[in-house]
Amino acid sequence: MLDFFLLAFVGVFLALGFKRPFFWVLVYIYIDVVAPQKVGWTIIQSIPLSLIAFAACFGGWLFLDSKKGSRFTLRQGLIVALLVYCYITTQAADFPVEAQVKWDWVWKALVFAAFLPLTLRTKLRLEAAALIMVLSLGTIVINGGIKTVFGGGGYGTLALLVREDAGLYEGSILSTAAVATVPLALWLARHGTIFKPDWRVWAFVAGLILSCLLIPVGTAARTGLVCAAVLGVLMLRTAKHKFLLAGGGALMLVAALPFLPQSYLERMQTLSNTQGDESASTRVQVWQWTLDYVEKNPWGGGFDAYRQNSFTYWTAKREGTPPNVRVVYDQVTDQGRAYHSSYFEMLGEQGWLGLGLWLWLQLLGVWHMERIRWMFRRGEDGKDCWQRGMATALQQAQIVYLIGSLFVGIAFQPFIYMLVGLQCGLWSYVRRTTRQPDKARFQRPGETEPGPA
Repeated sequence: MLDFFLLAFVGVFLALGFKRPFFWVLVYIYIDVVAPQKVGWTIIQSIPLSLIAFAACFGGWLFLDSKKGSRFTLRQGLIVALLVYCYITTQAADFPVEAQVKWDWVWKALVFAAFLPLTLRTKLRLEAAALIMVLSLGTIVINGGIKTVFGGGGYGTLALLVREDAGLYEGSILSTAAVATVPLALWLARHGTIFKPDWRVWAFVAGLILSCLLIPVGTAARTGLVCAAVLGVLMLRTAKHKFLLAGGGALMLVAALPFLPQSYLERMQTLSNTQGDESASTRVQVWQWTLDYVEKNPWGGGFDAYRQNSFTYWTAKREGTPPNVRVVYDQVTDQGRAYHSSYFEMLGEQGWLGLGLWLWLQLLGVWHMERIRWMFRRGEDGKDCWQRGMATALQQAQIVYLIGSLFVGIAFQPFIYMLVGLQCGLWSYVRRTTRQPDKARFQRPGETEPGPA
């Protein structure tokens, strides 16, 4: 029955695409985020839904959709450049078989990110893409939030829609994506036209945001706690009542502490002591190994180059209860450990050039969104216009991602590249529909502007 429902839902979307090809773009976003072929149990697992939607959205745009207003931006060029460079490093990878496995999904994420802005020609399309992304992630997040409330959480134990600890279904990755989605959900509640803002929309968004913030608790992901704190600081920048928001947030945190699981609190305490936590200590060792590796291999080792690392280090743990506390040192030997950081992931796999392209792509997005914020100041009615609001939401989401990326290897996470695609689409739309101010013309003293001929 579950397989039938999922196939019927996807089938309706695909059928709508014959009248409006943009629906095929939306169905691909849904499939790529939720992965319904992994949620089902029987026939749906044998159907290449992702490939079908991927071919449909490209073919629909190429042969059926209008190209009016489509523009290719600098950031899309950077995505293509990164795609080509990753292909080159894959051919010379230290682990060619494993590198090919990762390349098989990375190239689709990069190609779709470069393609998506070409389809986002109108405000309605920008909103629809953002809505599908939020609702698709909400399918996973709300499920996890409910299970967290009823005590089904824990590090590596929160049961989501699929029995798989990879991609968006991995705890730290899902926590980062969930927190990054909060600003976009708030933008839809304020400026949405598909579901016009009313008490029902706000009630759903409130529940969704609560679920997003519960995911770091349910997964016991330290990255999620850091991301939530960063988002809180970012939201203070645009809040009208900053002190009220900060005070309310602090009060809610204090009120929530008694209800948090003891296992979660103990895991969060390891944020201040990396030597006492084997997971954190391993990350530091992997990062040091990566720096040593790129000294000899400045162009990187291709995907999954981390498989060749090996190191030995000491961990310190406190045992006993005060005042009888002693420190116990253990020697740990490890090898083949992942980077646990997008920055070191890019550096180790793609070298300095790949890291430079990736950082340029990300930081340029933050700058472009800031420029849109400045272009659209507060409107005549005292409320922010939708362009400024969307730019703010996408900027906040990207900064949260960049902070979360410090501790999680998500340099090529498809969901994040969809956010990049939304940014490119918004930037292109604003540049096309907004009159740019004339450049200043410097004049000599006494010189007058030439009149019309």
